[in-house]
Amino acid sequence: MGVLPSRDPSQRPAAPPQPDRGLKDAAAAGAGPAGHRQRLPCRLDAAAVGATRLVGREAGAWPDSCSGAAGNSAKAREAAAGAMAAPSPGPHERCHRLFVSSHQVLAPSPEAGCRAVTSSRRGLLWRLRDKQSRLGLFEISPGHELHGMTCMMQAGLWAATQVSMDHPPTGPPSQDDFLEVLTQVHEGFEVGTLAGPAFAWLRRSLGLAEDDYQAALGPGGPYLQFLSTSKSKASFFLSHDQRFFLKTQGRREVQTLLAHLPRYVQHLQRHPHSLLARLLGVHSLRVDRGKKTYFIVMQSVFYPAGRISERYDIKGCEVSRWVDPAPEGSPIVLVLKDLNFQGKTIKLGPQRNWFLRQMELDTTFLRELNVLDYSLLMAFQCLHEDERGLGSSLIFRTARSVQGAQSPEESGVQNRRLLPDAPNALHILDGPEQRYFLGVVDLATVYGLRKRLEHLWKTLRYPGRTFSTVSPARYARRLCQWVEEHTE
Repeated sequence: MGVLPSRDPSQRPAAPPQPDRGLKDAAAAGAGPAGHRQRLPCRLDAAAVGATRLVGREAGAWPDSCSGAAGNSAKAREAAAGAMAAPSPGPHERCHRLFVSSHQVLAPSPEAGCRAVTSSRRGLLWRLRDKQSRLGLFEISPGHELHGMTCMMQAGLWAATQVSMDHPPTGPPSQDDFLEVLTQVHEGFEVGTLAGPAFAWLRRSLGLAEDDYQAALGPGGPYLQFLSTSKSKASFFLSHDQRFFLKTQGRREVQTLLAHLPRYVQHLQRHPHSLLARLLGVHSLRVDRGKKTYFIVMQSVFYPAGRISERYDIKGCEVSRWVDPAPEGSPIVLVLKDLNFQGKTIKLGPQRNWFLRQMELDTTFLRELNVLDYSLLMAFQCLHEDERGLGSSLIFRTARSVQGAQSPEESGVQNRRLLPDAPNALHILDGPEQRYFLGVVDLATVYGLRKRLEHLWKTLRYPGRTFSTVSPARYARRLCQWVEEHTE
């Protein structure tokens, strides 16, 4: 299997048709009594409760998540035609639909067809391959060991986004919105959406259209697997257009993200140009009532990926921060680390002061959350001749610059900057000759007892050397110092 070339994001496959959904019997999925609404304040391993929206699907009316085409059964076509012809529900009927149950029950769906069991021989070959020889981006096509899982993720995200499209946020998220958990039961698996209304509001505040989000993450094109040198046990995926990044997370990390979500949203309101990664959704996947797998969705910092020449993951330390570079001319996509960056400089010109200030604001926020072990992702892209110079490549977007100000008194905390007229502008800084993709990721590691013990062990193991597990205050200060020393 080879490394994928960059894709043109404008060549997005057409979204499958979206019929309205009829109600199913919630009791069939073990749902609670009608109208029962609960919160999930801290435990994520409970049965997904507190969901406030119930929308079902008619049998066979789902698009085929493996091929991207609509289901071809006569029953599916009839159900879709009938649903599209049905009038929109009135306010009283809609209110009834909103509070029927804590579960969604979805009839047979396309993901059932895409879960063709990979032969044991093919699966063994995948597992036996040396990871180092497969670094890079790989299309998760039929036969891939993760094809079934990603098809379920696609179908689940399609359905979850449809809920937010049917019931868009009407204002800033409330406390209940941060606590809501919506479970959608599909054939053979279920997908949970955590704090769905809060993330829907956040996506809207970023100017991200829900139909684009749904088309990129839902059926219509295979996910791409990213194999890296990270020591994390997480799996990493990209949407087929490489615009969105998906990562599996442990339950503890998800709990941390959700606990910090209200303050995270507030920080982005006050600092709309923040370099923090934009989290767009937190979900769970459970197959056949087995153990839940949690995953997050975020904007990819490295988008659009065409012409990117180097990628780095910076933590501001030296232990385990070297990656063997790929051979010259190799198409393998590698993310290098701190020691690989020695002798190099980020040349930002007039943008440098903004960058230093924003790093200070963002790391101060993370320090207050008692968070550490985050990374500054960075990539280089040479500017074309006609892209160089502030006059031609940058414009000032007043609306986005001031959208986070809560009052005239708070306007002083804004750190405004010039935004490039390009996709993913919030993660891009243009220097005199190079474009830099910059973002702070991995925001869920708390400096608790486990990390304090790890710090003690590494102090004994690596005397006189710098490593990642230090106090949040020291971690923030050290990363800001690295940025100051490596920019001009």
